[in-house]
Amino acid sequence: MSESVNVREATLADLDELIDVHTQARLAYYGAGGLASESIVNPTLEREQRTGWAAAIGSPRKRVLCAVVEGRIVGIAAMGPPLSSEVDAGTVGQLYQIHVIPGSWRKGIGSRLHALFVRYLKEISLPTGVLEVWERNSRARAFYTRHGWKPDGESREGPDNSQYIGMRLELMAHRAASSTSPQQEG
Repeated sequence: MSESVNVREATLADLDELIDVHTQARLAYYGAGGLASESIVNPTLEREQRTGWAAAIGSPRKRVLCAVVEGRIVGIAAMGPPLSSEVDAGTVGQLYQIHVIPGSWRKGIGSRLHALFVRYLKEISLPTGVLEVWERNSRARAFYTRHGWKPDGESREGPDNSQYIGMRLELMAHRAASSTSPQQEG
């Protein structure tokens, strides 16, 4: 990567930029999956994003990170306890989302944010990570697969007769794979 990337905790002052990054990423992957832009960007969804990001930033149990290049947020990640009460929060942490603006794809920013999620799991002594990815987002599915994630058989309804697919990362398996292969960029 040629640009210097600084990753830091998000603050409420970052809210507008977080929403912008989230929206740009959503337009790219949902658009590539066939959804119309009006179902991706509208005032109701923007209010929901603002409320959700503000709550995540303010939560003592969640972590929101910003990847910053030349003073501009180009990537974001959010993580914390599992959203499902059926998942053991004593052994599992959830990667809620990673988003990178399309102009910054393939520069290692997503991989860096992912590595910080893995570090987060280690810091709080959790052996497993879970996430959901939209089935039509082949780019994200390939990214997570390269980083050691495997489908876990879970799914839930998504937009336009699609599914969100559950994936799982076992840290012991991730460590073994990382030590035998070069780091992939995302």
